[in-house]
Amino acid sequence: MPIYEYQCQKCGKTFETYQRISETNKDIKCPVCGAEKPARKISAFNSGGLGGYNSTHSSCSSGGHSGRSGFG
Repeated sequence: MPIYEYQCQKCGKTFETYQRISETNKDIKCPVCGAEKPARKISAFNSGGLGGYNSTHSSCSSGGHSGRSGFG
């Protein structure tokens, strides 16, 4: 189940919640003031793995080369 980030339109509190993709914000309430229908924020996407994009990208971009030609 994805984690969505919301911001309360009443008190401004930002919070996260697990939610099915098919669900809307109508059942979500602010954990601080109880206001309904918070605004969903745009969040960064993480495909998992250790270190996220940077570690995958750095290992791919190096191509396994360490300044030497060929393998070994």
